[in-house]
Amino acid sequence: MDMKQLFEKGVSFIEFVNQDKDTHKEKTLEIYNNAEIQDTIKDMIKSIDEKVNILVFAEIWCPDCMINVPALQKISDENSNFNLSIIPREGNESYLEEYKVGGKAKIPTFVFMDKDFNKMGAFVEKPLVVKNIEENGTQPEIIVTKRKYRKGEYVEETIKEIINIIKK
Repeated sequence: MDMKQLFEKGVSFIEFVNQDKDTHKEKTLEIYNNAEIQDTIKDMIKSIDEKVNILVFAEIWCPDCMINVPALQKISDENSNFNLSIIPREGNESYLEEYKVGGKAKIPTFVFMDKDFNKMGAFVEKPLVVKNIEENGTQPEIIVTKRKYRKGEYVEETIKEIINIIKK
């Protein structure tokens, strides 16, 4: 199965969220509903004038998915050129080979493709600013960053990183 066929098997953000009836759904929608996006970032999103197909490998129970999939939906809300399709990691690990970190398929993994389904890049798990603090920060910095990240305070960082991947 190629990436286009895989993309066509996926579900929308709402269908993804509705896979859960409880805590995971609530947390995902809370992040989505509380995400504030500055006008300058909205302008960056709106400046993308080509179709972008985004194949999302995610699971509703995953904390990083509950934070970053809503960020992706916010982008799609601002610009209809962004088409999302969400599929589970489970059963699709073979498509994640080139995106593995430390030999593991991480979620969420967003694979960005142009209108013809040619790969443009990928976002894996969490934004680089959070990864860098987790790897290089002091213990207090790491704790504070993780708390803020879990509350959705880095959604704009995820969005900026995604825009930079697409604009390469």
